Amino acid sequence: MDHFFRRKRIPAFLKPLLSLSLIFASFLMIQKLKLSEKDAVGVKHVRDPAWCGSECFSFKKTVLTSSGTSDSPVSVKDLEIQRVPNVTRSSWDAQVLNCSADASVRTQDWFRRLDQRFHQFVLHRHCRYFPLLINHPEKCADRNVHLLVVVKSVIEQHDRREAVRKTWGKEQTVNGKKIKTLFLLGSPNTGKDAKNLQKLIEYEDQIFGDILQWDFMDTFFNLTLKEVNFLKWFYIYCPKVQFIFKGDDDVFVNTHNLLELIDFKVEQRKAANLFMGDTISKAIPIRNRQSKYYIPKELYDKPYPPYVGGGGFLMSAYLARRLFVASEGVELYPIDDVFLGMCLQRLHLSPEMHPGFRTFGITRRRASTMNTEPCFYKNLIVVHKLSAQELLRMWSVVHSQDLICAQKTSI
Repeated sequence: MDHFFRRKRIPAFLKPLLSLSLIFASFLMIQKLKLSEKDAVGVKHVRDPAWCGSECFSFKKTVLTSSGTSDSPVSVKDLEIQRVPNVTRSSWDAQVLNCSADASVRTQDWFRRLDQRFHQFVLHRHCRYFPLLINHPEKCADRNVHLLVVVKSVIEQHDRREAVRKTWGKEQTVNGKKIKTLFLLGSPNTGKDAKNLQKLIEYEDQIFGDILQWDFMDTFFNLTLKEVNFLKWFYIYCPKVQFIFKGDDDVFVNTHNLLELIDFKVEQRKAANLFMGDTISKAIPIRNRQSKYYIPKELYDKPYPPYVGGGGFLMSAYLARRLFVASEGVELYPIDDVFLGMCLQRLHLSPEMHPGFRTFGITRRRASTMNTEPCFYKNLIVVHKLSAQELLRMWSVVHSQDLICAQKTSI
C-alpha cells in the first residue's frame, strides 16, 4: 500500500535548507516537550515492568510483545452481551514487514483501466497487519477502564496531540469511571527526515506513554490500516474495556455529554451493539477526480452502506471485538469511514445517528458565527474541525463559570 509509495526527489540545493529548517523545528519541539514533561506530574506514564517485560518499552524499530494478556471470556457489566466468535488472543504477531505486490492483479482488465493513483493500494491491499514500533498493552491492564479515547494523528501534529491531552483527551476518573487515551500513528513519509521525526515521537511517548505506532507510512489511503490494526490490537489487549470513542485530533469533544450519552444507553439496555455518530446514508462514490475522496468505477461501483463521519464516533467495546472478526472478511477500502460501514453491514448492523455529533461543523457554512458559538459546544458532543489553539480556547470558554447559556440551545 502507501508504505511502498515514493515521492519525487527534492532538488539538491534545497536539501541543506530543509535540513536546517527541520533541525530548528526539532529544537523548538523538544523545548515544548520538556515544558510538557514538567507539567505532566501525575500524567506522565508509569510503566509496570511486571505487565509485559522490558521489551514493551524498547523504542527501537522492533516488534513489541506482551505476555500479560487475558484469555478470559468478555464480560461487560450491564450490557446485553452475546458471545464473540472464538478468535485466539495472543501477543502482536505481525513481526516482519514482508509484503510483496500481488502480481496476479496486473493481468486483469479492470486494473489496466484503473487510475494509476490507486495501483499501489490495489497491489498491496492484501497487506493488512504491520509490525508495532511503539506499544502500550498496559493501557488496558486496569480492568475498570470505562472509556478508551482513541485519536488518529500523524507525527508532525504534535501541537494537536498536546491540545487534546489538555482537554477532552485528558486521562482522568469521572464519577468512578476511568478514561484512558491513545494516539494512533504510522511511520513518517520518506523524504521527511524520517529518523529525526521518529526520535521526536519516541521522546514524546517517553513523556506521555500514550502512542501506538505501526510500521506503515502515514498517508490518507493508509487510514484504513489504522482501523484494522487498532481493532486487532484492541481485541488482543483490551478484554475488559467497555466503550471506545474514536476521533480525529482536530475535533472538540464534550466529555461530560459523551459520558451522559453512554450512561443513557446502558440504562436503556441498548449499549451492546452501540455504534453512534454523524451517520451518512444513501451515499455513492465520488467520481470527481479532483476530490480527496475520489473513487474510480473500477474500484467500487455501487452505493455505500450507511457509515459515520470519521471525525468522531462512539462504539461499545463488545461491538469493536465483533468488528475485528468481521473486518478480516472485508477487502480493504481506501476510505476508512466507508470501510467501517462495510464491516457493520457484514454484521447486519447500521450506525445510529445522533444530532450531537457534528463532524462537518455545527453548520456547513464555515463563515457562520454559529461555528464559534460556545453555547452550541456546551450542548453538543463532537464538533469538527478546530485548530489546536481554537480547541484550547473553546475548551476554556465552555468550561468557564462565566458562560451563561439558555436552558436548551437549538440548531
